[in-house]
Amino acid sequence: MIPKFIHLNTRSDYSITSGLNKPQELIQRAYTLNMPALGMIDYGNFYGVIKFYQAALKYGIKPIIGVKLRIKFNFIPNTDSIINILAINKIGYKNLIILISKAQSQKNSSNTIDNNIIIHQDWLVKYKSGLIILSGGYYGDFGRYIVNKDYDHANLFIDFYNTYFSDFYYFEIHRTNRIYEEQYIKCVIQLSILKNIPIVATNDVCFIHEHGFDTHNIKLAIDQGVTVNCNKNNGYYSPQQFLKTEHEMCMLFHDLPEALQNSVEIAKRCNVVISTGKYFLPVFPTGKINVQDCLFKKSVQGLKDRFRNLYLNQKNRMIIFEKYKKRLFTELDIINKMNFPGYFLIVMEFVQWAKDNNIPVGPGRGSGAGSLVAYVLKITELDPLKFGLIFERFLNPERKSMPDFDIDFCMDKRDLVIDHVAKFYGLDKVAQIITFGTMSARAVIRDVGRALGYPYGFVNNISQLIPLDTGITLKQALSNEFHLIELYQKNIEVKRLIDIAQKLEGVIRNTGKHAGGIVIAPKKLTDFTPLQCDNNFFITQLDKNDIDYVGLLKFDFLGLRTLTIMYDALKLINQFLKRTDKSNICINNIPLNDHRSFQLLQTGNTIAVFQLESYGMRDLIIKLRPDCFEDIISLIALFRPGPLQSGMVDNFINRKHGKEPIFYPDAKWQHISLKPILESTYGIILYQEQVMQIAQVLSGYKLSKAEVLQRAMSKKKVQEMSDQRMDFQENAKKNGISYEFSNKIFDLLEKFSGYGFNKSHSAAYALISYQTLWMKSNYPAEFMTAVMSADLDNVNKIHISIKECIRMNIKIIPPNINLSEYCFKVNSDRNIVYGLGAIKGVGKSVVEEIMRVRQRIKKFNNFFEFCTNIQSKFINKRVLEKLILSGCFDCLNIRRDRLMQSIEQAIIFSNQYNNLKCINQLTLLQPMYQENKILNDQLIKNKKIFWSEKMELDFEKDVLGFYLTGNPLREYAIELNYYINVSNTKNIFITKKNIKKIFGVVSAIRFKITKKNKRIMFLEITNQLHDTEVIFFDHLISLYKNKVKKNDIVIIFGKHVLSNPLKSNKIIADFMMSIDEARNFYIQKLILIINNDTFYTDILHDIKKCILSDVGGKIPIYLRYNMYNNQSNFKLHARWNVSLSEKLLYNLKILLGKNNVYFTF
Repeated sequence: MIPKFIHLNTRSDYSITSGLNKPQELIQRAYTLNMPALGMIDYGNFYGVIKFYQAALKYGIKPIIGVKLRIKFNFIPNTDSIINILAINKIGYKNLIILISKAQSQKNSSNTIDNNIIIHQDWLVKYKSGLIILSGGYYGDFGRYIVNKDYDHANLFIDFYNTYFSDFYYFEIHRTNRIYEEQYIKCVIQLSILKNIPIVATNDVCFIHEHGFDTHNIKLAIDQGVTVNCNKNNGYYSPQQFLKTEHEMCMLFHDLPEALQNSVEIAKRCNVVISTGKYFLPVFPTGKINVQDCLFKKSVQGLKDRFRNLYLNQKNRMIIFEKYKKRLFTELDIINKMNFPGYFLIVMEFVQWAKDNNIPVGPGRGSGAGSLVAYVLKITELDPLKFGLIFERFLNPERKSMPDFDIDFCMDKRDLVIDHVAKFYGLDKVAQIITFGTMSARAVIRDVGRALGYPYGFVNNISQLIPLDTGITLKQALSNEFHLIELYQKNIEVKRLIDIAQKLEGVIRNTGKHAGGIVIAPKKLTDFTPLQCDNNFFITQLDKNDIDYVGLLKFDFLGLRTLTIMYDALKLINQFLKRTDKSNICINNIPLNDHRSFQLLQTGNTIAVFQLESYGMRDLIIKLRPDCFEDIISLIALFRPGPLQSGMVDNFINRKHGKEPIFYPDAKWQHISLKPILESTYGIILYQEQVMQIAQVLSGYKLSKAEVLQRAMSKKKVQEMSDQRMDFQENAKKNGISYEFSNKIFDLLEKFSGYGFNKSHSAAYALISYQTLWMKSNYPAEFMTAVMSADLDNVNKIHISIKECIRMNIKIIPPNINLSEYCFKVNSDRNIVYGLGAIKGVGKSVVEEIMRVRQRIKKFNNFFEFCTNIQSKFINKRVLEKLILSGCFDCLNIRRDRLMQSIEQAIIFSNQYNNLKCINQLTLLQPMYQENKILNDQLIKNKKIFWSEKMELDFEKDVLGFYLTGNPLREYAIELNYYINVSNTKNIFITKKNIKKIFGVVSAIRFKITKKNKRIMFLEITNQLHDTEVIFFDHLISLYKNKVKKNDIVIIFGKHVLSNPLKSNKIIADFMMSIDEARNFYIQKLILIINNDTFYTDILHDIKKCILSDVGGKIPIYLRYNMYNNQSNFKLHARWNVSLSEKLLYNLKILLGKNNVYFTF
């Protein structure tokens, strides 16, 4: 049946700023409506074009590819217009790619409107071949001119298109109930007849169904950061911009049948075919020899180089060399047959460049670590034969797929390697790969809530009920979260919010860059994909899946923070070795059986050790007690949900420690030939490679065929598994193995392959784990210094590392204005000096200025000297406060509270000093030097205390994130110990036995709603030695939630919960009291001492002022006069009894002195 209308102008959510539906959804709707073709025209990009094309082919619909662009014309300066451009053929498709890329590459703030890129008239003329132009309707190139009867300007547009696009230009018309559309249509019809330019009807589709209009409006509001009522696009869109049926469009334009028919004619003219099924490999320059010979030559030489370093005994070297050479030639044969020699040379080149330029590179990652060719080319650092790694797991001639080396680089220097590759192959041939951010469950609730104008607290409370699980959907949250379900069912506003959010969930929100994806093309990238720019570097507009679809090769340049740590630690270690006249260490040459390393490993104290530092992993380590490198490889493979949940881990541990017999692989179904394969894993099939090797040994499979079997098993391909089982049994029979035995082994392989892990990846990462373990074991100060320097912006991680240093007896020198640098450092005594860069609010430029001045004057002798020497543009009041509160000036022997009071004075003095210096008034500077000394002496001599020790430490915690220089509980130690050690008979609050009593500072508070809609409150309590998690169930929360805040000192009574020894203690609370509540219950009297130093005429009057607001309590006050060797005691009248509070005690200590205020129990 011949169609009467085809939709040429639809847009998807890849338009970002508008468009609601995915390309696949548009196609599915078109298929439902029996549409033979569909056009998609997104705003300014080709982000979704491949997905649209793929979906169209899948459903048998003809894809019509286009783009909506803004264009600047020379004949109308300072104005741009919207046009819709369709590709007729492959030439037109490539020209659209060029136009989009060209506009993106030259995009700047002056030629960007509403995030839509702009092309220029001259570009359109140059790349006009294969293109059809639709005018864009009233909102298009000249619509507003003709409605306003400005025919002079309108004719300029028409003349341009008649000149350059004769027969390829159409007047586009819409009937969507938007303003001026009908006036525009009347004018266009007249011009169409007059100028002989055809008209075509479209619906400017933004959503699939009419009810999508409201949701689309909310999306627009989210994008603009306004509420839906303030949406500036109101009027630009209408509810009629949905994917109407052919019949609806025919009824709408029944008076203009030619406009309908032209949509069909255009659809017939557009026949873009995108090339697929072929890979376009970049060309590696090899000079006069071909790429195969180049790879062979470098591989053979690389093997000799490796052996020369590894096997010093020539006789042993030659015996083993033949085995390696055979494996090398086998790999090279496969690589050449699959036409990938250039790929290996490309990776070899940029990896070697990185190493030559002191950029740390990982030892390997993924199945690529199983390649001997990669090892001899120094792409990887793991000998695959030594660890039983299989090449066919990486590259299999029986399963044609692209090789995929994932290369880890130092996080800080990864971009240098990418820049090198771009220069080496050409800037127009290299790009990073785009990613798309979508509206996730939590984010979409917040976005929609803001757009609807709901209060922040209301929206935040709902979003907090959605679990943080990666990839969770609102539908899943509504199925599992009881409190969310209840709110959804009972609160109409919550239901409205969630219903709308579900419609927008998963919609494209923004673009980003792939974490490591780089594409290298054999010729300019715009022959394959449109590009855009980010910081002067190209990014593909196609994501990694679409890049693969068009045949481009992706390389993964991944940034690994651990490599940065290792590089920095190794520099520190070698600096130490140089001072002790020892040779430098090469991390790839350290022994893999270091006794000290495995001693540390077995304790589970693996904080900061790569892949081995989580609580769960440390628990597994303690149980397993690994004592060889193979055990570390196994650890990484075992610590995954499958093995942990299946019971495999327990079997593994028991077999290692002789608590369970070892079978190869099963008690009933064993075979001696499987022992060499399974011995390192105690008879358990742990790795994918072991599945392959078992198939090779029992059934005579080639490793390439065994890899196909393993992959089929892991992916649970039922029909393929059935075929493979028969083949496996038949081949095993030829080796003298019964059908019954081979069938049972196949069952075991099938079972374990679901849990099997890639040993190449596990071994490569185990090597990094071991290397970091070795550094921590042998050079702990240097290693932990590097770890903390890598975490300057993460106070939580620094706190964990600080506690680990304390556990290892490594001394931490607090921030010091005369010793500290930006990063942490190791001093000559191998103590760690705190890095100023880890202080909140102190930037790198400030620290660099401090170090520059310190290099000149050697040392800051006083506070005012510091302020006068540092340029004022670097030091302001806020920065000085951060430096003081963190303890940077403690080395000057002046209290922090005194320094804080002197900031204003110091800044004024500094400004005066520097002003005189600027005008070269040297004679006036000398008196200021003297004044500097006087001011500093005054600070030192003033011993009056303004802050308690806890106040000082609380301020320190504010800027460092934790207590470093002292214990906030130290000044409370005597009374706190009394409160928790006093007999239970006096603790009338508690009647239960076996109660655990603790005290500490509240470091964190959080709440949770259970599935039974019960509240739980969690307090994190620290007393410097231990951290404890205290759990308050629903019945206690109302009593305590408003009585506790962070940094409060509390005493907890509750039941101890047994938990993982590596984690913090857990207590289920029965009762809690603040330190003030404890004081008022246990303290018998408050004693105030007045002596010669503190006495003055109005002392009693000032004491009265201090206590007045706390009078009315139960604690009596005693005055003790120690005057001129005489002592007198007085008890104040009961009407002066007080309620003790931290504030009262603080004020009294300020008045009388810290040692003159105390109490008795």
